[in-house]
Amino acid sequence: MILADAVPTLDARVTDAIGTFNDDFFWSWILIPLLIVVSVYITLRSGLVQFRMFPEMFRVLKSKPEVAPDGKKAVSSLQAFFISAAARIGTGNIIGVSIAISLGGPGAVFWMWVMALVVCAASFVESTLAQLYKVRHPAGYRGGPAYYIERGLGQRWLAVVFAVILIITFPMVFNAVQSNTITNTIANSAGELGAETNLMFSAIIGALLVVLTALVIFGGVRRIANTAQALIPFFAGLYIVIGLIVMALNWQLVPGMFASIIQNAFGLGEFAAAALGVVIIQGVRRGMFSNEAGLGSAPNAAASASVTHPVKQGLVQTLGVYVDTLVVCSVTAFIVLLGYQGTLDGTMEGDLTQLALMSMLGPWALHLMTLIIFLVAFTSVLGNYYYGESNVEYLTGNGNVLFGYKVVFLVATFLGSLGSIDLIWTLADTTMGLMALVNLVAIAPLTVIACRLLKDYTDQRKQGLDPVFTRDRMPDVRGVECWEPQEGVEAHEKEKLSS
Repeated sequence: MILADAVPTLDARVTDAIGTFNDDFFWSWILIPLLIVVSVYITLRSGLVQFRMFPEMFRVLKSKPEVAPDGKKAVSSLQAFFISAAARIGTGNIIGVSIAISLGGPGAVFWMWVMALVVCAASFVESTLAQLYKVRHPAGYRGGPAYYIERGLGQRWLAVVFAVILIITFPMVFNAVQSNTITNTIANSAGELGAETNLMFSAIIGALLVVLTALVIFGGVRRIANTAQALIPFFAGLYIVIGLIVMALNWQLVPGMFASIIQNAFGLGEFAAAALGVVIIQGVRRGMFSNEAGLGSAPNAAASASVTHPVKQGLVQTLGVYVDTLVVCSVTAFIVLLGYQGTLDGTMEGDLTQLALMSMLGPWALHLMTLIIFLVAFTSVLGNYYYGESNVEYLTGNGNVLFGYKVVFLVATFLGSLGSIDLIWTLADTTMGLMALVNLVAIAPLTVIACRLLKDYTDQRKQGLDPVFTRDRMPDVRGVECWEPQEGVEAHEKEKLSS
C-alpha cells in the first residue's frame, strides 16, 4: 500500500455513487461523444490547423510583450504558455496516467494519444477566442471562456455558470488533488526513511505548502508566471531524461510495450477483463484531465498574453497539448508499462509510477519522484489559483472579494492534504466534465469567428508579414474591447496620460 495510512477515508458509498454516474452515464453518453463531435468539426472547419500549423507554433513563442498599463512588461506569449502548462503538467500526467493504465490497461495510452491529436483543434479555438475577447487589466489583460461566452454569444447567464463551475473545479477540487498528492508522495518518502507518517505529519506538510503558495500568489500574475517559467523546464526536462534512461535500460521490452498498447486499444489483449469501452473512457478522461483541451481552463492563461494577433496564442496553447500528452504523459506510460510488463491488473493501488521506478532503478528513485511530483503539483496549484482569480474577477472586481478568494484557496489547499484521494479524484472527474460541457457548447458556434481569424493570420503570413490584428479587420464582430487600430491605441494612451 503506497498511500499514506494516515490520510483519512471518507464514505466509500459516496465515492462509488459519483463514480457510477461518471462512468455509466455522464462521460460515456454525453461528454465523450460531444468532445469528439466538436473537436472533429473544428479540425475539419479549420483545415487541420493542429497539423498544418505545427511549425508556426514554435515561431510564435518568440513574440515580445508590450508594456502594461502599470508600466511593467505585460505577460509574454511564452509566460502565458508556462502559466497554462503549470496547471496542465500536474498530477494528471503522473498519477492520472497510472490510474488510467491500472483501470483501462495499456490501450488507454493509445486513446490518450488519439484524443490529444483531435482535441488540439478545440484548444486552438478556445485560446484564440480568449485572446480576441480579452479585456484590459493593470498587469496586462484578462479573459477566458466566461468573457467570450458573454461577449461572443451574448449569454451572460451561461458565462456566470461557467465561472462558478471553474472556481469550484480548479481552486477547490483540482487544487485538493494536487495538495493531496504532494502530501501522500512526501509521506511515502518519509515512511521509506523510517519516519512516522500520521495525521499530524499530513497537517504539517499541508501548512508548509500553504506558506509556499501564499508567497507566490500574493505577488500577482507576474510572480506566478516567473515561478512557472523557472520550474517547469527543470522538472519536465528531468522527467523526460528519466524516461529515456528507463527505455534505454529496458530496450528489449520496448517493442512488446508498443505492441501491447496497440493490441489492448482495440480489445485484442486481455486486461482484467476490461471491455473496450472502459479502455477508451479511461484514456479520454485522463487525457482531458491532463491536457485540458476543450476544458476551458487554458484560455484563462492564454488571454493574459500580449501578442499582435489572437491566433498566435491559439497556436502556442495548441503546442501545449502536444507537449503535455505526447511527451510528458507518454513518459509516465512508458515507465509504468516497462516496470509492470505483464503484471498489471485493475486492483493495484498507489502511485504505480513511483513503484515502477523503484523496481527498475532502486529505492532512491522513490525520493527522486517525490521531488518531481512535488514540483509538478506545486506549479499546478499556482496555475489553478490564477484560473480561479481570473473568473472571480470576472464575477466581481471587488478587492475584498479577491482577498477573500486567496484565503479560501489557501484553506482548500490545506484541507486537500488531509482528504480522501479516491473521493477527490472522483469529484474532479465530475466537475471537470461539467466545465467542459459548458465550454464545448460555447465554442462550437464561435468556431466560425476563430477560423476567420486563422484565415486573416495565414493571409498575412503568405505576404511575408508578421501578422497584426486590429478589430477593424473584422468590423462585424461585436464585443471586442481591445485590438484597436493604431490611431485608436494612440488615442487611448493620450487619454490615460491626461487622466
